[in-house]
Amino acid sequence: MTIDLITMGWEKKMREEGPLALRMRPRDLSEFAGQESILGENRPLRRLVAADKVPSMIFCGPPGTGKTTLALIIASTTRAAFVQLNAVTAGVKDIREVVGAARDRWSLESRRTILFIDEIHRFNKAQQDTLLEAVEQGTVIFIGATTENPFFYLNGPLLSRTRLFIFEPLPSDEILKLLRRGLADEERGLGRLELTVDPEALQYLAEQANGDVRAALNALELSADIAERNGGHSAITVETAAEALQSPGYTYDRAGDEHYDIVSALIKSIRGSDPDAALYWIARMIKGGEDPLFIARRLVISAAEDIGNADPQALQMAVAASQAVQLVGLPEGRIPLAQAAVYLAAAPKSNASYKAIEAALEAVEESESYRVPRHLRGTGYRGAARLGHGKGYRYPHDHPGHFVEQCYLPRELVGKTFYHPGEEGFEKQIKERLHRLHQGAKSAAAQASAPEEEGLPERGPAQTGGTAPPKEEG
Repeated sequence: MTIDLITMGWEKKMREEGPLALRMRPRDLSEFAGQESILGENRPLRRLVAADKVPSMIFCGPPGTGKTTLALIIASTTRAAFVQLNAVTAGVKDIREVVGAARDRWSLESRRTILFIDEIHRFNKAQQDTLLEAVEQGTVIFIGATTENPFFYLNGPLLSRTRLFIFEPLPSDEILKLLRRGLADEERGLGRLELTVDPEALQYLAEQANGDVRAALNALELSADIAERNGGHSAITVETAAEALQSPGYTYDRAGDEHYDIVSALIKSIRGSDPDAALYWIARMIKGGEDPLFIARRLVISAAEDIGNADPQALQMAVAASQAVQLVGLPEGRIPLAQAAVYLAAAPKSNASYKAIEAALEAVEESESYRVPRHLRGTGYRGAARLGHGKGYRYPHDHPGHFVEQCYLPRELVGKTFYHPGEEGFEKQIKERLHRLHQGAKSAAAQASAPEEEGLPERGPAQTGGTAPPKEEG
């Protein structure tokens, strides 16, 4: 009885004196805000919750987006027993106890059990495996909540037994509605206080919370405390809100989704010729403590993949930025990173070189390992001349324009084209030059067969078809 009284007193204290975000937590689906894609009218999950037929599920999303709140709403509306564990403190023994009690409850009372585990990504493989049989049999209806990518942290068998729902950060207009609700509610919110609130202050909190309702509501409560301490009319201004929030909510995980998503946004911004966006995403990574050399490496890749020969200097710029960051480090290294990113974003674009090497690799995968044509083979090793290596090779420097038409591909690939220059920047000049060199030339197929004809040469030096220097040209 003492424990029950203590528990009841603690719950009463939380309802009356707990943080504003806790007091204002939605009690039913009518108060739940956001997540329209999964909880909007006539969406499957909303209908399942209303019908008390919830399946085993994983809720995945950033902090403050309603994962635990929805689980508690389900707890308040379902006939099933509701058990909540936290993966930080719970272990295999706790899970087995819950599963055993759930089996008895289902057998004797025909009543199901919902097991909600917060921070499920903190469970190791053995702990997750403990759940599999119970979830498979339906002994428990499992609901897990995680802020991490479930495909990184959860076992495939557990994921296959559950439905995955992605929670998105709430837009600022939704957070603004919840802030106003918290100000107006006299029972659970701040409605009993005589507060004067600048609309700009609420807008500031809604925008700077980065989709985290919990952070916004708690900052609002702290703003009210600061305003009261200042005395007088208890006004919440933008300055008060900024003091309460301290610094805008910021999330960046160097080993998680945010890491990959932001660098993807950076590359796509450069590819899309938007220097402002490229600078923003670099700033996000620097602010989040990302390794500057990782950023530099991505810039080098982008320079070759998305710009290529449309502006050959882009690769030089990216490599120079990488070397500069190695030399000076942060914080100064942010400047060459920014310079390179702006240059790459503003440069003409071509992915012709990237597509060319992919096409060449595909040809290698699909074809046999064709031998090097005899006229292209090396001549600098013992016996090469007697084997006829280099015979028929035409030395381009002995011809006008330092060019002579001959085949450089294996005979089986004659006529195959991998590189298709674009029309942007310097690559247009490359295209025009290649066109001039080959214009009017006959197909190289006929020439390729001549040096490759059957039979080995008689004793004697290989024919080079011109006055080549003594060194090997291959």
